[in-house]
Amino acid sequence: MPNSMPDVANQSQAQTEGTLDWVGMSNIEVPLMVAASDAAERPVAAHVEAFVNLKDPKTKGIHMSRLYLLLDQLSTEGELSHSSLKQLLRDFIESHSDISNQAFIKFDFEYHLRRESLISRKKGWKAYPVSLTGRYDAGKLSLELAVDVPYSSTCPCSAALARQLIQEAFVEKFADKEVIDKATLHEWLGSTEGIVATPHSQRSTAEVKVKLAEDLEEFPIVALIDAVEGALKTPVQAAVKREDEQEFARLNGQNLMFCEDASRRLKHQLNQMPIFKDFWLRVNHYESLHAHDAVAIATKGVDSGYRA
Repeated sequence: MPNSMPDVANQSQAQTEGTLDWVGMSNIEVPLMVAASDAAERPVAAHVEAFVNLKDPKTKGIHMSRLYLLLDQLSTEGELSHSSLKQLLRDFIESHSDISNQAFIKFDFEYHLRRESLISRKKGWKAYPVSLTGRYDAGKLSLELAVDVPYSSTCPCSAALARQLIQEAFVEKFADKEVIDKATLHEWLGSTEGIVATPHSQRSTAEVKVKLAEDLEEFPIVALIDAVEGALKTPVQAAVKREDEQEFARLNGQNLMFCEDASRRLKHQLNQMPIFKDFWLRVNHYESLHAHDAVAIATKGVDSGYRA
């Protein structure tokens, strides 16, 4: 008979005794099917963190392969949903029932959506960074969904300063005229001389985290992305023709916003969505004027909930 292989985790005691909050693996690469509401199931390439606690101070270590194989089984035989995530965390604990009573998992992936352009209706892919985090403790599941949504922000102060320069250029150009004919004014407004200044805009990002209600089965990824883009009104585009670029410029001009404006819009929108028990949001305006960024952070304000 072959010699039995040593099992240090089972057969040895810890050199220094003590409990540990989390032990496991990070950066596990797995393909998954994600069950998301408002969209067909989509395959994603996820990077995963998987942990259990180590409550026994004398145990040498956990059985990491058990966590990996359970995750692999979900990848090859199932889909990522509310119920399957909850079962996975239960299985993590069950596989370490003598040494663990808590489990944690986090999935990071890009969620691709077909997005339609503003006027031409051409479609293209947009990739949204998404994180799904689950924690199972004392029979209770805590589930968090996080997304990053890019958008464009145009500075209200810069727009006002640009308008003032245009007014001054108008006065200088037509100072000696009591009456200006329509064609002349139309031609001047369409020239570089007429539009002497433009406000500064910048690509911006809304980072949003929400706590999900327990009765959800599919993840509301699309609903959350749509809510953010609908509130801000200037989402970054995919396929673009000239008419789309012009409409994008119009939307930016009609939706001037500081980071404070953007965060308040998002807070108001998320407060209207009862499927989210709590939320945390941060808007980042990557300034084109300054070398630093403008940032605003807001929470729902739930007792014992997210803190800024």
